[in-house]
Amino acid sequence: MEEKTLAIIKPDAIKKKAIGKIIQRIEDEGFKISGLKMLHLSKEEAKGFYIIHKDKHFYESLTDFMSSGEIVIMVLERENVISHWRKVMGVTDPALAEPGTLRHIFGFSIERNAIHGSDGPDTAEWEIDYFYKEKT
Repeated sequence: MEEKTLAIIKPDAIKKKAIGKIIQRIEDEGFKISGLKMLHLSKEEAKGFYIIHKDKHFYESLTDFMSSGEIVIMVLERENVISHWRKVMGVTDPALAEPGTLRHIFGFSIERNAIHGSDGPDTAEWEIDYFYKEKT
């Protein structure tokens, strides 16, 4: 059964002109891209998206970073989508990520790590709705 997850190409990877390389890797890994858009989050939109981290020390710098430039939002589908996408991304810290993972290749730091992925089915549903549900 195909599942869905949210992926974001972050501002640092966009500044490195890595969108095409990342999308090529996504397709090479067998993901179907069923949603794709580029946007520039306001600080308030970034805060809303990362609300789960609002009490953490990195919340302000993360939301500053995520609202600092354009991002690419994607809905990915395939079997075992979340676990496979997290394996392709690599661990949060690019310095510790396995060679060949997207964060190892394109990431710079724990915060500026090129790519985002949902960490579970409930999170994926919430994150997809955040960007793709019609606002009324």
